[in-house]
Amino acid sequence: MPRVLTEADVAGFRERLCEAAETLFAEKGPEAVTMRQLAAALGVSPMTPYRYFKDKDDILAAVRANGFERFAEALETAFASSDDAVAKSRAVGAAYHRFAFDHPQTYKLMFDLNQPNQAEYPALVAAAGRARATMTQHVKALFDAGVLSGDLEQIGMMFWSSAHGAVVLELAGKLPPGASEVLVSQFNVTLLRGLGARA
Repeated sequence: MPRVLTEADVAGFRERLCEAAETLFAEKGPEAVTMRQLAAALGVSPMTPYRYFKDKDDILAAVRANGFERFAEALETAFASSDDAVAKSRAVGAAYHRFAFDHPQTYKLMFDLNQPNQAEYPALVAAAGRARATMTQHVKALFDAGVLSGDLEQIGMMFWSSAHGAVVLELAGKLPPGASEVLVSQFNVTLLRGLGARA
């Protein structure tokens, strides 16, 4: 008779499975990974993952949701590190870069992958929404402090796309090591100056 699983058992296995999946997805691409491979990575039977997740897409959504939550926490911590709007913006830019390079596999799954059925996973939608809000929260603080003015949404996208572009180029080996960190900092200063702010 199979052992009755506690909530802690379920949560623990789901976490281990997501950790294994994150590595395999990033190394091979989600389309090349099977449930059998995920089970083998954990040393369990091929059917075991189905006790915890509906299918591979379900696992991928959980992995990505967890990544977005961790990313949002990192940016929120950076945002809270200062009362000055410009300092907040710099701290968020640095935290963005640090997260991407501390967790490159997670970052790749979060931003370089689109799940066409994402709406079927409310936890993923919520986590992605939280992360997106934290990416532009520092820009709103600059507006609230009178440092910037204009189209908040558009300027927020400018900060985000410049940071993401530099990070992805370095992760892909198109920029030398450390170059994106310098670029992200310079982008932020240039955007602030170009938009008439004190930098």
